[in-house]
Amino acid sequence: MKVYQTKEIRNITVIGNSGAGKTTLVEAMLFEGGVISRRGDVKSKTTTSDYNLVEQEYGNSVHATVLYTEFDGCKINIIDTPGMDDFVGGVIPALSVAATGLLVFNAVNGVEVGTEIANRNADKFHKPLIFVINHLDHENSNWDNTIEMAKTTFGNKLAIVQYPLNPGISYNKVIDVLKMKMLQWGPNGGAPEVLDIPASELANAEEAYNQLVEMAAENDEELMELFFEQGTLNEDEMRKGLKLGMLSRSLYPVFCTCASRDMGIRRLMEFICNVAPNPGELAPVETIDGKKIKMDVSGPTSLFVFKTSIEQHVGEVTYFKVISGTLKEGMDLINTSKNSKERISQIYAVAGKNRTKVPEMQAGDIGATVKLKDVKHNHTLCEKDADITYPPLNYPAPRYTTAIKAVSESDEEKMGEYMHKLAEEDPTYIIEYSKELKQILLHGQGEYHINTLKWYFDNIYKIDIQFLKPKIPYRETITKVAPADYRHRKQSGGSGQFGEVHMVIEPFVEGVPVPDFYKIDGKEMKISLRGTETTDLPWGGKLVFCNCIVGGSIDARFHPAILKGIMEKMEEGPLTGSYARDIRVCVYDGKMHPVDSNEISFRLAGRNAFSAAFKNAGPKILEPIYDVEVLVPADRLGDVMGDLQGRRALIMGMSSEKGFEKISAKVPLKDMNKYSTSLSSITQGRAMFKMKFANYEKVPAEIQDELLKAYEAEQVEE
Repeated sequence: MKVYQTKEIRNITVIGNSGAGKTTLVEAMLFEGGVISRRGDVKSKTTTSDYNLVEQEYGNSVHATVLYTEFDGCKINIIDTPGMDDFVGGVIPALSVAATGLLVFNAVNGVEVGTEIANRNADKFHKPLIFVINHLDHENSNWDNTIEMAKTTFGNKLAIVQYPLNPGISYNKVIDVLKMKMLQWGPNGGAPEVLDIPASELANAEEAYNQLVEMAAENDEELMELFFEQGTLNEDEMRKGLKLGMLSRSLYPVFCTCASRDMGIRRLMEFICNVAPNPGELAPVETIDGKKIKMDVSGPTSLFVFKTSIEQHVGEVTYFKVISGTLKEGMDLINTSKNSKERISQIYAVAGKNRTKVPEMQAGDIGATVKLKDVKHNHTLCEKDADITYPPLNYPAPRYTTAIKAVSESDEEKMGEYMHKLAEEDPTYIIEYSKELKQILLHGQGEYHINTLKWYFDNIYKIDIQFLKPKIPYRETITKVAPADYRHRKQSGGSGQFGEVHMVIEPFVEGVPVPDFYKIDGKEMKISLRGTETTDLPWGGKLVFCNCIVGGSIDARFHPAILKGIMEKMEEGPLTGSYARDIRVCVYDGKMHPVDSNEISFRLAGRNAFSAAFKNAGPKILEPIYDVEVLVPADRLGDVMGDLQGRRALIMGMSSEKGFEKISAKVPLKDMNKYSTSLSSITQGRAMFKMKFANYEKVPAEIQDELLKAYEAEQVEE
């Protein structure tokens, strides 16, 4: 395989709804480029792209697959992405390293949920798009409806480069507006016959041609002047205008394909080679310290690692994009993300699980290597002294959480190891051990995403795991003032234990000073504040410890022990064992013994006095409240609102955003369980949401009673 120069490289990613035919399209591109000798099929599980067992069982893409093909003197790097939003972890890196997206439509269904989501993701990366209308040979294909839906969704940005003459079962002809020719295929597709446009179709073709010329000319003043002077543009001038329009996302060229019969693929690839930008034409890549790195061979060699995977019999495969310079076999590079040295012993051009060894890769190219020591996704490798680090990719926040547990305790260590491996391959899996909840939490993008992880445990790792409902991180606090005292005394021969603590506790409110008097046992007691220690609690809120002891009834050396005892009970609240917060404790009296008093005595006295006071201070359970934003199609607004209100949501406002209705609400975390599944069901997957922690609020009385009973039952069981 030849070494391709930067100007000969095209990097594309194939995006769109599941079932649009992305994988079949990619298979045809590899076949036309001679990378494979026969085309595989999704149903027969023989495609180059979907080679993972899970993909073959599911019948759709789960991982983003890196591939390449060669055509017209160009190397086209292709990343085939999953169509389901649950697997957005593969789409994000693909869009980050590609220069152009092929947005594939199913001509039967038109604009689908996944089409809209794919465009939103591409918009975040400001990627140019080529629209590919596929499945035109289906008996229910509807070109006109697909184009109308696309115009409604994307505006008047569709630049019709091709349109079909006979969509449906007999489909085999398109009018190529850019070439002003008719392309016709035989039953096996491949290279088309190039014919003159039939006289009966000429008027329609000329109208489409004039619209295309105008759209191309609008992207450049020089082209606009030429258009006004000549009334038209030649093919090269139109290509220039289309490229500029694509780069600014002001137009989307539209192509026709029947990927399963290899129709329209060559022409699409020709357009990619002629019009899609090469890496050198893109804006420089900015490093984390603001340096701008141009994608050319003259700079120092630097790579960005956008994906890692574990391959059977191979081990870890590292996928990278050469951002600058030339990568050569045997090069020593610095991993600036880890400050470690790595040797690139082998370089591969990859087509799924097939790897072709190459001696070097130039700036802009995409490839893979193996057997690196400590390189993960989001890492940067560069020449010594280049000091380049590219910013990491940002992934969407999790939308689904479950607790996970190995059925057999002996499998827990292995389960953790395999979960971290899967999270390295798909960074949208987030694993968290919650000390507070005593659960391992698995966060993901949806129920299907989470169940895919279980598929690996069931079928590959052979470990029985179970999903459990995640506990809620409640908090406990108090609502009024309460005093308490406790004497700890233990005598068992020799030195005993003695410590007595008198305290009063109250809700802590920022800015409210310690009062001069507290009512204790019906009498007002004057408080003399000697010192204050404020602890910002790791779980939120504060504990304020006030020393109000006069006369030395408790030696100062025992104060830390009292505070430690209180903190122990703050970490395991008296009501439900949840963390306590926002409490002020004033220790005002006590007793000690000259021989038997020690730290453990006062720790236990402080702990028990605090627990007794807490239960008399109007204790309340607080629940986490989340800010939730839902983008929903207008026709599903009522259903989504009703569902939210059934989840105790407080609707904060509504507005419109990018053709969707946006609902802003505050919702208790307890009621957000499996919300992503419910929302998808209500809206047929057309809505999106995000959630962010807002604050803690008191739970309603009936829910507090339920929680107290459940905790009591749990304690009895234990």
